[in-house]
Amino acid sequence: MPAPEDGAQHPVESEKIHKVDARTLRGLAHPLRLRLLAALREYGPATASGLADRLCESSGATSYHLRQLATYGFVEDDPERGKGRERWWRAAHRGTIFDSGRFLSHPDPEVRGAVDLVLHEFATTHSQELNTWIGTMREWPEEWREGWDISDFKVRLTPDLAEELISKVHDLIESYRGRVPEGTEGSANVRSHVHFFPRPPE
Repeated sequence: MPAPEDGAQHPVESEKIHKVDARTLRGLAHPLRLRLLAALREYGPATASGLADRLCESSGATSYHLRQLATYGFVEDDPERGKGRERWWRAAHRGTIFDSGRFLSHPDPEVRGAVDLVLHEFATTHSQELNTWIGTMREWPEEWREGWDISDFKVRLTPDLAEELISKVHDLIESYRGRVPEGTEGSANVRSHVHFFPRPPE
């Protein structure tokens, strides 16, 4: 299951994707830590005070939770910027993956609670991002007002076919990574949310 600026359920650029285990999942399972990690991945290196301003939190809280994220390997010092008194942080990996199904049935209730929290935070973040786009899309050039999508589909599948479809969708999205150089005129970072889940018959 991907996390914000996500990874995928299959290996993609494995040196840039962090695979979460039960221990690191517990370290990640905090709403502010998830927001801090997402901000570092989206906007690049920052200080605790800079992140506090961006996220409307206290610098004491961001500093504490950044240190916790570092303990579990999600963030690290940025040696290129950390030359003054302020400590600069950067994301240690481009994305995060974990086997949510395995954690949902884990014998440790703390692990089950951690994965529940992370999944619900992901869903909340996705909803917030989509609502922000809908609320601000008139501010974007006309080309971008055409270059977006909100769709849903109903397809009858078996679990194996659902996994196959998920893998193919992830591969397709990854095939576009790197095709547009940073700073290309008219380009933007495009956020993709992919949700697949079964529905009851009634």
